[in-house]
Amino acid sequence: MSECLIYSRPPEAPADAVAALAGFPTAAISDGLGRVGGAPGLRAWSKVTAMAGPALTVHTRPGDNLAVHKALDVAEPGDVLVIAGGGDRERALVGGLAGHYAVQRGIVGIVLDGAVRDLDELHALPIPVFALDVSHQGPYKDGPGVIGGPVAVRGTSVDTGDVVVADQDGVVFVPRHRTAEAIEGARQITENEARSMGAIQSGSWTRPFVEAITVRHLQRQEG
Repeated sequence: MSECLIYSRPPEAPADAVAALAGFPTAAISDGLGRVGGAPGLRAWSKVTAMAGPALTVHTRPGDNLAVHKALDVAEPGDVLVIAGGGDRERALVGGLAGHYAVQRGIVGIVLDGAVRDLDELHALPIPVFALDVSHQGPYKDGPGVIGGPVAVRGTSVDTGDVVVADQDGVVFVPRHRTAEAIEGARQITENEARSMGAIQSGSWTRPFVEAITVRHLQRQEG
């Protein structure tokens, strides 16, 4: 019998913090956190891309989705299922059946460091599905797995209760103890970019980081 370790749920980020983060682009959030927290390489395989919610993490053996199915059963409405699948591209861990069941369970999004399949069905889901790749090959269901503990997704650490935000640009993870910092940082980034856009439109945009470069001109030799 395969063992699946399930951690108790830690405190989650406040609902108002999740709602506030949902109002910012992922780029502004990650820039506001010092350009960290992203999951590079993941893309949306669904028509819907926007989501925000607390993570429910899953760590599974590459190519095996037994723990993923157990996580679908223990997930709470509003959760984002975050699956650390080891970056395996050969076997799909989530397909149409799992996607539809996730919707029924009230899950608001799926983030997977691995492959998916049944793209027509995933594309039609009312929730976002972000993954590394697509493969028609199905998974094993042998286990083992861990639900609820800290995992690494594309090199970024994420734990159950952290905030997951996604849009067309990708996925960003916000540690639950840094939500206030992330909101303030995203606000400042958004305001700075609005000012820069206004300067571009008025023809007065200056970029000190470019102007600080020392430029050396080389004389071209003719003949």
